[in-house]
Amino acid sequence: MIIEVKVPQLPESVAEATLLTWKKKVGEAVARDENLIDIETDKVVLEIPAPQAGVLVSIVLEEGATVGSNDLIATIDTEAQVAAAAPAVSQPSAEIVEQQQRLEAVAASAGIPASALGFGSAVMPAAKKLAADAGLDASKVEGTGRGGRVLKEDVQNALAKPAAPAAAAAAPVAAGERAEQRVPMSRLRQRVAERLLQSQQTNAILTTFNEVNMKPLMDLRNKYKDRFEKEHGVKLGFMGFFVKAAVHALKKYPIVNASVDGNDIVYHGYFDIGVAVGSPRGLVVPVIRNADQLSLADIEKTIADFGKRAQEGKLGIEELTGGTYTISNGGTFGSMMSTPIINPPQSAILGMHATKERAVVENGEIVARPMMYLAQSYDHRIIDGREAVLSLVAIKEAIEDPARLLLDL
Repeated sequence: MIIEVKVPQLPESVAEATLLTWKKKVGEAVARDENLIDIETDKVVLEIPAPQAGVLVSIVLEEGATVGSNDLIATIDTEAQVAAAAPAVSQPSAEIVEQQQRLEAVAASAGIPASALGFGSAVMPAAKKLAADAGLDASKVEGTGRGGRVLKEDVQNALAKPAAPAAAAAAPVAAGERAEQRVPMSRLRQRVAERLLQSQQTNAILTTFNEVNMKPLMDLRNKYKDRFEKEHGVKLGFMGFFVKAAVHALKKYPIVNASVDGNDIVYHGYFDIGVAVGSPRGLVVPVIRNADQLSLADIEKTIADFGKRAQEGKLGIEELTGGTYTISNGGTFGSMMSTPIINPPQSAILGMHATKERAVVENGEIVARPMMYLAQSYDHRIIDGREAVLSLVAIKEAIEDPARLLLDL
């Protein structure tokens, strides 16, 4: 029985996707729910599992193809045998191989590429375009696709490899020449660029700054981190406290948790906090739903899980949509100060930065304290300076005196 493999129904906000890497070749056995291929949307990379066990008998669309919901991409025969579906390909005789080698040698001496003789592998359109943009001869790239076809991934791998010493010697770079490499944006990067530009063009963005003394929180963490990890099975970090502090401030100043919809202001009665996380594909912002209802341990577990799955490319679209407020921690990369861009349709974002020992005045004396600069960007269309400043002060006070979070002060 022939089973069709189709692209699953994409979310309403996702119009199309790109086929990435086929995990199976035609003629290979597949198990039910085994991943056949990854597809990239502008938000996440999704897996397309086999609907039934059997043999992959056809690949309708190759890697690099643009697809939409319910597009047919492959077929599986649930009754076929692997041996029957993938008959052995007869090897050319020694005489044919020798003849081919002689023709290739003649072609090479005449400056004619072997592909012109019909021996070269087919180059897929996406691979051809990428190679042309990068100034690479695609006919010289070893293909790993079906029938030796050169895929986009093959070109990317070829571009990533450093030039061999012999090749470098044979083709020295002219004095003063500056190398360039043109690489297409991934769908995620295109989407990030689009949303950031949209945010700058549609929001009246201002940023307010403050500084926070991290010593009380660092002392609390050092005192309880071992017991916390033993009790809850997750490390006690700082981000969980900032999520709690943000919720604390948003409850006091609901306008910072609101959003603009046309001429209306939408006040959200829930607190879905986005946490910016780096991934191999770029920045993603998974959302902690109902953060106000979670314990500190639950928040830390959720953040740790997000970080792990972001690296593995296993975050779901539903985890990357929505959100009423975002926290971005540039301090993990050493940032001292920044002005974060609002993640639309949200109206505010908190930027954390590196903690450094700085000289501060306490009780008339200069002392060294571990200080962090905080930045909160906000949409001035609906958030006035008063609410923006006071909400950031509320976050600062909660971090400097964590007991406020317990007493709701």
